Amino acid sequence: MINSLIIGMILGLSAGFAPGPLMTLVISETLQHNIGSGIKVALAPIVTDLPIILIALFILAQLSNFHTALGIVSLGGGLFLLRLGYQNLITQGVDLKTRVASPNSLSKGILTNFLSPHPYLFWLSVGAPTMTAAMNSHPSSGVAFIGGFYFCLVGAKITAAVLTGKSKSFLTGHSYRTIIRCLGLFLIILAGKLFYDGLTLLQIVP
Repeated sequence: MINSLIIGMILGLSAGFAPGPLMTLVISETLQHNIGSGIKVALAPIVTDLPIILIALFILAQLSNFHTALGIVSLGGGLFLLRLGYQNLITQGVDLKTRVASPNSLSKGILTNFLSPHPYLFWLSVGAPTMTAAMNSHPSSGVAFIGGFYFCLVGAKITAAVLTGKSKSFLTGHSYRTIIRCLGLFLIILAGKLFYDGLTLLQIVP
């Protein structure tokens, strides 16, 4: 259970702090309105992700008896995490010049996250297989994974909103780049694990 919790937290922190559509909206709402508006955007994944998770788990369940398909999914997840890790390593910070004029921060956050490809790619290639493996070990491990993931995902974006509101230079500074690059290294390590799992399922390695 602890292992699943740690993996969920690492993935959540990386997704939470990484530049992307939702992070941009968190920052823009905070700059244009206030910290509360940024926090409302940060809460969007809690609303939008449940159907995405259920769809991903359903698709994975249909493949559960086919090791070849699962192996390909694991390799695809490894490539996805490798790409994210590389992007984290080369990040230069977040652009603070974005502005959004209209209110309704939570609604915009929900729409942005639901229409972004990132949650779908993550849950189909990484999240659902990892969560399924955790739940097969013990139901509490699956709960620990998803709890750790969303606690850190939402917590990271709330932190970004607060820091942007109080110190707008944080997301372009050295501390942010250091955090995101360290998380990038962890993502690359997790990508290696998914590659190994995929090759094992494909019976390429013992």
